[in-house]
Amino acid sequence: MTDLETRAAPPRAGALRRAAPALAGYAAVRALGLLALFLWSATRDKSAYTLLTARWDALWYVRVAELGYGYEVRLANGDVHSNLAFFPLLPWLERLVAAVSPLSYADGGFLVSLVASLAAAWGIFAVADHVYGRRAGVCAVLLWAVLPVGIVQSMAYSESLFTALAAWALYAVLTGRWVAAGALALFAGLTRPVGLAVVAAVWVAAVASFVRDRSAPGQDAPHVTAEPATRVRRVLGMALAPLGTAGYVLWVGHRTGKGPLGYLDVQAGWRNGFDGGWAFARFVAEKFTSFPAALAGVGLIAGVASVVWLYVTGVRQRQPLPLLVYSGVVTALALCASSYFGSKPRLLLPAFPLLLPLALALAKARLRRSATIVGAVAVASAVYGAFWLNGSGPP
Repeated sequence: MTDLETRAAPPRAGALRRAAPALAGYAAVRALGLLALFLWSATRDKSAYTLLTARWDALWYVRVAELGYGYEVRLANGDVHSNLAFFPLLPWLERLVAAVSPLSYADGGFLVSLVASLAAAWGIFAVADHVYGRRAGVCAVLLWAVLPVGIVQSMAYSESLFTALAAWALYAVLTGRWVAAGALALFAGLTRPVGLAVVAAVWVAAVASFVRDRSAPGQDAPHVTAEPATRVRRVLGMALAPLGTAGYVLWVGHRTGKGPLGYLDVQAGWRNGFDGGWAFARFVAEKFTSFPAALAGVGLIAGVASVVWLYVTGVRQRQPLPLLVYSGVVTALALCASSYFGSKPRLLLPAFPLLLPLALALAKARLRRSATIVGAVAVASAVYGAFWLNGSGPP
């Protein structure tokens, strides 16, 4: 951990003003993506809004909001797709929106994602600004917005909601707000299974803080022991952090009658599991048995290598420990899972600390050059997102 993590947070007054350029840029990029999607969909006689709110996982979340848990689909090959695989926070919010407004559950999911995506952008800015400064914070948000699968941020999916909770939890850790960090980790754990990454970040940072409290003072820096109240808040944050994930997983186990590991059986029905990346490696290897599929194999290898390189670069740049732990766990769970391989770019979407090395480099470049790069990538991302969602899209 570096001394960056102990730096005081800026005063609340003016925080939104400080983040305004990042949020405005993010909104512009997402608006461009939605415009491209609506225009592309219109040429194919498809409803862009339906693509955003009523396909794949969005339908499962709506079904949970409307009917609760217990719905499942039995496939011809024997697989059982149960809606118990989907964590409850997003459907709870969809149900809340529908209860207090004339919007449908699907509309509520879209609204939650739009608001959450802005909250996520603000949280990413807050983290990057705290570590590297305002300009790097703006660049980090823009890079997150222009990711090729950035259109998912506007879908009635849980990625934006989870990223918002994770980003603000990490910011709370970096600024010593332990109870807030634990509470946000709790809610992140009610959003997606990868909430474990947020829990791990909170716990590792807290343990490291306790170790620093007990270490002997160095010659260059005076030893400062945390006050008892701070230690109590730290412990409380650690206690709160895993309650969301653990609570839902244990509830699923009780509901299925299969004990603490019942949730793993539910995921197995979807052919989801953790095999250390073996299935993904075989999937990539199979691409090299024919041409032009081999080109896709090369692309997949390049993509994985890029992710690893970004993480290693973050380590070399001495990113704060909570960010490294969080992005490392998210990356490991995404790349080493045996789930549908086309979903891996989407699963990596919350791993925003991987973008910080690029954001730092972009922040050091001349403004005109940075703007040109971001603008060109934003257009490419918008076109790709429209094409992707009108085709195979995110499973």
